Amino acid sequence: MADTKQAKQAERRAARLAKQIGAFSKAHGGAEGQLAYMGQMGTRIVLVGEDGGWGDLVAPDHSVAEAAAEKAGITLHESFDGEFAAKVRTGPYEWTRMAGIQLGGPSNG
Repeated sequence: MADTKQAKQAERRAARLAKQIGAFSKAHGGAEGQLAYMGQMGTRIVLVGEDGGWGDLVAPDHSVAEAAAEKAGITLHESFDGEFAAKVRTGPYEWTRMAGIQLGGPSNG
């Protein structure tokens, strides 16, 4: 009984995430993704749009993340490197934010 309840809950979470992935994909002319384990926090779904836009979502576990990506119909990559990573386009906000974190500079706070 508890397993059935947990399975239904996981299915609902995957469906919600798939809807969000689909909205991102539609807004960015398509999308691809990569799943990254975050330990007990879950699994991060990193999304990169065809236009270079990027974002991420967090699933409670890897199986929910995989199910969401499958439902959304996106291609998943094994790692975030090469041609996939080269698609990401960053703007001034990201550059100053990263510099602020790395060098003690402005945090755009």
